Amino acid sequence: MGKPKAVIVGGSIAGICGAHALIRAGWDAVVLEKTPAPPSGSPTGAGLGLDPSSQKIIESWLQQPQLLQETTLPLAVDQNQATDGETKLSRTLARDEHFNFRAAYWADLHSLLYGALPLDIVLWGYLFLSFSMYDDKSKVEVKTKVLETGITINIVADLLIAADGCLSSIRQSFLPDLKLRYSGYCAWRGVLDFSSKKHSEAIISLKKLYPDLGKCLYFDLSSGTHSVFYELLNHRFNWIWYMNQPEPNLKGNSVTMKVNKNLVQNMHEEAEKTWVPELVRVIKEINEPFLNVIYDCDPLEQIFWDKVVLIGDAAHPTTPHGLRSTNMSILDAAVLGKCLEKWEVENLNSALEEYQSIRLPVTTKQVLYSRRLGRIKQGLSLSDRPSFDPKAASPEDYEELQQKNMPHFYDIPSLLK
Repeated sequence: MGKPKAVIVGGSIAGICGAHALIRAGWDAVVLEKTPAPPSGSPTGAGLGLDPSSQKIIESWLQQPQLLQETTLPLAVDQNQATDGETKLSRTLARDEHFNFRAAYWADLHSLLYGALPLDIVLWGYLFLSFSMYDDKSKVEVKTKVLETGITINIVADLLIAADGCLSSIRQSFLPDLKLRYSGYCAWRGVLDFSSKKHSEAIISLKKLYPDLGKCLYFDLSSGTHSVFYELLNHRFNWIWYMNQPEPNLKGNSVTMKVNKNLVQNMHEEAEKTWVPELVRVIKEINEPFLNVIYDCDPLEQIFWDKVVLIGDAAHPTTPHGLRSTNMSILDAAVLGKCLEKWEVENLNSALEEYQSIRLPVTTKQVLYSRRLGRIKQGLSLSDRPSFDPKAASPEDYEELQQKNMPHFYDIPSLLK
């Protein structure tokens, strides 16, 4: 009979992880990705944090597990601090010294995972067009276009895995009325390479102000806004700044906005009013900051239909505040792979039922908690508590800012133990 086969749509981290998990489960996998070549930079994804479960899963997929440690930095500390925009003084609100995450640059992690796959698993420059089910639902047929030649190809498989992101077209075919929810804010993002300025006065003064850079995830909160700051491997700083604003009018199939010099200039002026001069200097030196419009959606009640299953952001669009997006994608892939291995292709429906039953209760709570955490840190209203103000908040309020309060934060699915 040969191995069962899956087509994975989407060659980002979720899709690459899906390929690893399916290969481990004894399946053949092919990944369709419309971009023409493996990414060398990171235009829409900069830094990310890997939780302990994700670290173990990734290491299990690598022939040289130590490479994950070698391409990431520790995030041993989760620190929330308040910065007064007028005085530019900062004070610690909450600090967790047992955080145990790792900081990765998106492109580094993608390259590590992609490089560990067999050759020809990922088809670059292949645009997903559509899919159809056999009348007896025994197979799914996927239509894809080779962008370089314009040729259309049909691929028959036992399973279609949608790893095509928060704007998933495959999800839309089952849930045409589902709408993403605008969070009320956008995020400026950027990475500064300071390798040629390691000993400059600016970097020295910055490290005095943020003494745990290289092992700490810093959250700076001010009135109605907050920023994130941490170090990446190879002398790079990752920076994010969330700003409340009306929903922008996005064009095209992306949640990343193009920015012009005027927008960047306005952002720099606001930074000077809000943050300490040392951080403002970093912000101004980032060559190409970009702007993400932050969405999530109310949790789905179903993430598979016959021979089609969702993983990653396609299954649970989420805001970034709980560092969940990448970690949920990795766990989705790992759990799906174990379910497929356990039930085998003859019992595919049972495998997908178990995958859904394991992941949905967890991701539902995590999406909603990430939403809540973002609204707290942005000073936005919530039904059960007053808006958070760093100047007036109590120590009990401070504790709510910590990542470790995320539901299922320490949980590992029994299937993976």
